[in-house]
Amino acid sequence: MSSIPSLLRDRIAASPDAEAYRVPSADGWTSLTWREVGERVRDLALALAELGSGPGTRVSILCSTRLEWILCDLAVLATGAATTTIYPSNTAAESAFVITDSGSTIVIAENDEQVAKLRSVQKELPGVTHVIVIDGTGSDDGWVITLGSLSGGAGDYDAMVDAIAQDDLATLIYTSGTTGRPKGVELTHDNWLYAAGAVREIDLISPSDLHFLWLPLSHSFGKLLEVVMIDIGVPTAIDGRIDRIADNLGVVRPTVMAAAPRVFEKIHNTVVANMRREGGLKLRIFSWARETGRRVVRARQRGTAIPVTTRAEYALADRLVFAKLRERFGGRIRFFISGAAPLNQEVAEFFDAAGLTILEGYGLTESSAGSFLNRPESVRFGTVGPPFPGTRVRIAEDGEILIGGRGVMRGYHGLPEETAEALEDGWLHTGDIGELDEAGRLRITDRKKELIKTSGGKYVAPTYLEGRIKAACPFVSHVFVHGDRRNYVTALVTLDMDVVTPWAQAESLPADPAELREHPRMRAEVEKAIKEVNAGEASYATVKKFAILAEDFSVETGELTASLKIKRKAVEERHGKILDSFYE
Repeated sequence: MSSIPSLLRDRIAASPDAEAYRVPSADGWTSLTWREVGERVRDLALALAELGSGPGTRVSILCSTRLEWILCDLAVLATGAATTTIYPSNTAAESAFVITDSGSTIVIAENDEQVAKLRSVQKELPGVTHVIVIDGTGSDDGWVITLGSLSGGAGDYDAMVDAIAQDDLATLIYTSGTTGRPKGVELTHDNWLYAAGAVREIDLISPSDLHFLWLPLSHSFGKLLEVVMIDIGVPTAIDGRIDRIADNLGVVRPTVMAAAPRVFEKIHNTVVANMRREGGLKLRIFSWARETGRRVVRARQRGTAIPVTTRAEYALADRLVFAKLRERFGGRIRFFISGAAPLNQEVAEFFDAAGLTILEGYGLTESSAGSFLNRPESVRFGTVGPPFPGTRVRIAEDGEILIGGRGVMRGYHGLPEETAEALEDGWLHTGDIGELDEAGRLRITDRKKELIKTSGGKYVAPTYLEGRIKAACPFVSHVFVHGDRRNYVTALVTLDMDVVTPWAQAESLPADPAELREHPRMRAEVEKAIKEVNAGEASYATVKKFAILAEDFSVETGELTASLKIKRKAVEERHGKILDSFYE
């Protein structure tokens, strides 16, 4: 096979009447077979081709995770065009940048709300000929048409699919750079086919599994799962509504689910908080069970024998606590997969003790999302497992993780210098620092670059936000944006007392910085600036909480370099208690 559409065609031929997708409906859940998926993709592809989708063109999808996202993606690819992904949470300006930078001529939008976003920047989208709305209404000027109004054209679908080459562009996914300017990662059909084939080769899942998908398909992790399930023929239940995850798990009863660490953290924290509220005997039983489970898990990790008494205690803990937790997930989970950000080891141990093992993996958008993954039979917490078959790994002299193989991107769209830097010497430079253990498993120890990644898997450029906040408030001296491996972004702010003091005197405010930082008027000024900056950012990049420090950062305290750049580790260490309090 040479492309994702040809992979789909092979899947339909191999198991036409097997379940492909399961979606929410008025009566519960409705299923589609692979044959039905093929028919819908064929009709949509022919209609898109008549609208101008074809080799060398791009079509943007601005939509949350749902069946139509996948059908539209597969149809776009079948025409020979490439899909450009946009998060539905992106602002109008961010969406416009991705659409214009990618050269998209068609945009598929989820609803009227997303269409309104595009309308607000329509003058900046001269190359867009049509907007196709999934749930919404068409427009009198013909710029917006409904998905339901499209019908298959008279073209030759199989000829279109046969014309697609392995090295043709399949996907453009934009990731934020350190300057805040997103870069379009060019991923080919072969990139995705390799990654999906590698998952099949390690024999992780089978057609007898049921996969539950809620992850954003705009993210490379979600896109990889889409291709993997077609390759192996695994049925997928799809519902991108995050507030429905818990309920859906109990109804769908999947065997496999992937998620960003934040989901597992939230579940863990919710369970612990509920037990603390219950108090009394329930809390004592839960705490005992949790500690018993931790001892068993750590013994397994060390490869040491578990005493008979501990095994008996663990069996009781399982009956009283862990079995109930498994039932909340439908009672059939074989394992979870965690990616997009580091997983807290204590959370991993908690789930493993409950018989809900999380397989942590690692990859970048630039490496087709998947490069390393723990295997069920040899999980080692704190690592992201060994590389996928065919993925090469090397640790540079400075500790940076370098990746090679078919999964590595073609380059950054329209950015030859950035591409050359990222793919220097034929290796993808990840920007992460790590080491390999004796079994070839990768352990990530640090980030080489300052780009931070939330536990939800979203990249945020801290220096970009810091600069904008400082520019928005004249009283601010330094801003430290925090959020790496956290579930949202926060900030520490210091005051420029040379500027603040005259203002404070005029307003009859305290002159002492320790008092002034707590004053409502001072906080209001900083908060106003942060809100102003937040208004222009995607929700995941907005500063949710902040604190004003009594003292400025300085070279003397070790928080600034000689060139007055912030030393991030030093600030985190010195103000760790404040930063941790943001997330309690």
